[in-house]
Amino acid sequence: MSVEAARPLAGRRVLVTGGSKGIGAAIARAVHRDGATVAIHFNSDEAGARDLAAELGDRAYPVLADLARPGAANGLWAAAGETLGGVDTLVNNAGAWIPSPLADADEWEQGWEVNLQLNLIAAADLCRCALLDFPNLGGGAIVNVTSRSAHRGDDAEHLAYGAAKGGLLSLTKGIARSFGHAGVLAYAIAPGWVDTGLAAGEIDDEAIAELPLREVTPPEDVAELVAFLVSGRSRHLTGATLDITGADYVR
Repeated sequence: MSVEAARPLAGRRVLVTGGSKGIGAAIARAVHRDGATVAIHFNSDEAGARDLAAELGDRAYPVLADLARPGAANGLWAAAGETLGGVDTLVNNAGAWIPSPLADADEWEQGWEVNLQLNLIAAADLCRCALLDFPNLGGGAIVNVTSRSAHRGDDAEHLAYGAAKGGLLSLTKGIARSFGHAGVLAYAIAPGWVDTGLAAGEIDDEAIAELPLREVTPPEDVAELVAFLVSGRSRHLTGATLDITGADYVR
């Protein structure tokens, strides 16, 4: 096997948001293994990001940004670009499952505000930065991690989360349709339950026993899909939404 075949992402410069743990860390490991240089975005988990960068060694760099703060995505893009010498691959993975309870008007409003900022607006701002830069680089790839909630909606306490993820799904489709001519490829991945801190405490053994595969999706399954998509090995999948739920949710 040639070096190029073994490292299909050699020379690529990837920004992974929420990269210090869970799905994001698995994605950073997968693209780095395949030859990419990676910016590992973090906010509160500085130790996790720095430990991961140390584990990966060369071509891995932690980058700080609080994406809950409006406008912070623009600074993150600039910092990642300076660190990597430009970014040609964006993986919007950062997000949070934040309640928006009906009973209290203030909590409802705050839940919507935070969900939209973290799960949609910050990702959209990064997509905007990518769309301004990628045509000058000859193209690039965007993967937006949404959720099965983008299709089916979420529960009564998390209506805002489902709506934000649905917006991210629509954004991905629009990017693929509007910027393919400029060499920009865009994909959405919609996981169900994934074995991360987000799922801990939310799904018990009884619920797991009802899943078709009798297990929660490992983060590595999501990561391998991302690595494949951004490699360009199936360019005509651009615009697609790929469900990864272990058949727990099938549409």
